[in-house]
Amino acid sequence: MIQPTLRAFTIFAIGVPLALLLAIYDPALWLWSFAYGALVLAVIAADFARAFPPRRLQATVDTPHSLQVGDHGLLTVTIAPAARQRRLSFELVREQSPDADPGEIVRVVREPGQAAQVRFPLWAQRRGKMHIIGIWVRWRGPFGLVQLSRRIAVDRLIDVVPNVRGVRSSALQFFSREVLFGNKVQEQRGEGTEFDALREYTAGLDSRFIDWKHSARHRKLLSKEFRTERNHQIILAFDTGYLMVDPVDGLPRLDHAINAGLLLAWISLQGGDFVGLLAFDEVLRQYHQPRRGVANFPRLQRATAGLDYRHSETNFTLGLAELGARLQRRALVILFTDFVDTVTAELMIEATQRIARRHVVVFVTLRDAILHGLADAPPVSFGAVAQSVIAHGFLRERLTVFERLQRIGIHCLDVPSRSLPVGLINRYLMIKQRGLL
Repeated sequence: MIQPTLRAFTIFAIGVPLALLLAIYDPALWLWSFAYGALVLAVIAADFARAFPPRRLQATVDTPHSLQVGDHGLLTVTIAPAARQRRLSFELVREQSPDADPGEIVRVVREPGQAAQVRFPLWAQRRGKMHIIGIWVRWRGPFGLVQLSRRIAVDRLIDVVPNVRGVRSSALQFFSREVLFGNKVQEQRGEGTEFDALREYTAGLDSRFIDWKHSARHRKLLSKEFRTERNHQIILAFDTGYLMVDPVDGLPRLDHAINAGLLLAWISLQGGDFVGLLAFDEVLRQYHQPRRGVANFPRLQRATAGLDYRHSETNFTLGLAELGARLQRRALVILFTDFVDTVTAELMIEATQRIARRHVVVFVTLRDAILHGLADAPPVSFGAVAQSVIAHGFLRERLTVFERLQRIGIHCLDVPSRSLPVGLINRYLMIKQRGLL
């Protein structure tokens, strides 16, 4: 593609008033005006003739195979050197799928006989496929009067998968496996529910664990030791409705839930629990039967990577009824969802209450920092006061829903996005240590 630059238009436009003045002064001088225009066109043509030809442009594009949601990557474009070519400045911009931000124009200078390299930052904001369609390269002639551009077709898809970085490293470093799952004997009450062995009672042990029958037989006090059970069923239930598409701290609520859920799944599988998955909105989208073993983790990762962003209303009655019908034994159900007010939450509360009669339910939502910020904003203007009052109303309704859920025995977890993984794991540990399963 070839087009004149603003400099060429300006030089040509300067001659228009001069031509009018010459024609008014002496009509016989109009040929000089014509000569000026022809001279400008000739210089533009000469600039095009001396410009770097688009057919000689050679470039290679390197893209990452996949990105984890919320992470950054690099798209590298390398422009090959050209023989006997002057110093040249290029402008590049990437062409992506319509729902992606193309980013800013990147400029690079290619020295004579050397290659030029440009790195475009990529930010994976949503799971799915990031489509890099092509790269547009633009440069100018030596006089800066013509602008040439060429499109380099790329047509590559980058998989944006759930973020599991740190699942195998930082999570296991932060929580000791032995303390989590009872590979070492737990002696305090609440640290385990499964009988392991008898030991001689010593000062400091809980007297409620004394086994009086065996103590009488052996004529010395014996205390029971317990360990944590390792065969519970854990169900990660993801609400994929429209409320989970709203962004929080740069990522949709659903992606925050998936990241925290996969972290919990890894730790649960390491401890010998069975982990399954449920995804629903207006219909049931996915269900994976709870399975045991770390080899089940890639299956969960692939399943969560396939969860689409839906803009439909969630049918809690259908989704949780399907889950209750498929579960044959008591399980820990982690429900990642959200709600707006007490009116829209009525059916959600009823459906959650029915499944909580047989199973332990953890109701997980993300705390909205913007809503809390509006509620706590100083009353500097009438508009700020009105926003604060409305925000307080929404927060009161959320608190009312949480209180109703807690009264029917549901564990509620409403935390900021950065605290969700640790808060979810702590709640999981508390439920196991108390023997609620």
